Amino acid sequence: MSESLIEKAQKLLEALKLGLVEQPEVKVGITPHEVVFTENKLRLLHYIPLAEKVFPIPLVMIFALVNRPYILDLQPGRSVVEVLLRGGIDVYMIDWGIPGGEDKHQNLDFYINKYIRKVVNKVKKISGSDKISILGYCMGGTMSVMYTALHPEDVKNLVVMTTGIDFKASKNGLLNLWGDKSYFNVDKFVEAYGNVPAEFLQSIFIFMKPIENLVTKYVTFYEKLDDKKLVENFLAMEKWLNDNIPVAGEVFREFIKYCYQENLLVQNKLKIKGRVVDLRKIKCPVLNLIAEKDHLVPPATSIVLENLISSKDKETILFPTGHIGLSVSSKSLKELWPKVARWLAKRSN
Repeated sequence: MSESLIEKAQKLLEALKLGLVEQPEVKVGITPHEVVFTENKLRLLHYIPLAEKVFPIPLVMIFALVNRPYILDLQPGRSVVEVLLRGGIDVYMIDWGIPGGEDKHQNLDFYINKYIRKVVNKVKKISGSDKISILGYCMGGTMSVMYTALHPEDVKNLVVMTTGIDFKASKNGLLNLWGDKSYFNVDKFVEAYGNVPAEFLQSIFIFMKPIENLVTKYVTFYEKLDDKKLVENFLAMEKWLNDNIPVAGEVFREFIKYCYQENLLVQNKLKIKGRVVDLRKIKCPVLNLIAEKDHLVPPATSIVLENLISSKDKETILFPTGHIGLSVSSKSLKELWPKVARWLAKRSN
């Protein structure tokens, strides 16, 4: 990497800090919705329909615990939520909120059997449907799989994207390497910090691709400052990337230990409040969306799901994009998500 590129990146960052570069106001997560349920920090959003015909099976979107969920509704015309709504899907989304120190003891059982279960029951009551569909993203996808295995009677359809299942399947995943118990004592970490600091999580994501995250993207941005649309898109992504939130300490401890370190989920050995999370109990239609260039959740980590469940109606789509691009790239929004909307619509009567 030449010094001139680094100097350009530093120059742009300084200009941004000083306000020398015009920064248009960026609004994110603005698809019309209402808050229909709250529990502690959690809010459940229900989106206003955009299609004349709305299918009766509602969809609950479950995001990871480490970022804000509006990446799925980033901007008008750049929104997974919007595509699904136009396809006639009745969309709900969980916003986990920001955990405080008083939430540090919340564990997998708390999130899955209390939070998600309450959300599912609320959506069933509002919609009048006795089943719901779930769409889980990243860690939220893994938790969605856990929920569906524990409560199969609730779930009509399951869609997961960039979802870790076999955490030892890939030798190339940096998160798998860094989370290995040989290098990371998660017990001592949680005992020291309580909740996992947002800054710690953000630094991990940055240093997985340091040159791209700290230099290249700023140089590209600097060279295209006259493109107003590109500037707006860049700033919207930066807003989300820098909007990390803490993670409740106990759920982080259990997720790292049981999934990354002991890899219990793929072995059907994970227990939540004494109940085995048996993937063979998943019998509903399943759509598994995998990002071909995913550096956070390598494809090998996700692709095994189809062979572990009992569903007869199951499909895996390997799409040529990265972890975040699966939800925001123009190719994904034009080609993949209308297909997902049709897949859900066909199974939501």
